[in-house]
Amino acid sequence: MEGIYQDAESILRYVVEFSTLLLEFFGICILVLTAVKSFIFWIKKDESIRLGLAQGIALALEFKLGGEVLRTVVVREWAELGILGAIILLRATLTFLIHWEIKNEKKALNAENSESTESTDAVEAKK
Repeated sequence: MEGIYQDAESILRYVVEFSTLLLEFFGICILVLTAVKSFIFWIKKDESIRLGLAQGIALALEFKLGGEVLRTVVVREWAELGILGAIILLRATLTFLIHWEIKNEKKALNAENSESTESTDAVEAKK
């Protein structure tokens, strides 16, 4: 019976490690693609570059956070769990701050768009 338990634990460990690596790989890919896309928008002088970059970073952090949460399944020592908890807390805080920045950036872009629409309407009304 103990052999079955050890085999199941070994299989679980491999599944969790592979899944963690996969989630972290997705996070890295999203971050790199977002950086390249943002650089292209920066060259084109696009106004929404900050919003796109913040959204990409937030998504990448959420994938990385998912990997860290999954990693807690196979933690064996309290010290390791403490380090993992600190990493999760840091990434969750960063994600929260980035989402706050996204919300503020959307408000700023909407305000700019409404101001430019009002000024265009005023010019057309004078004609």
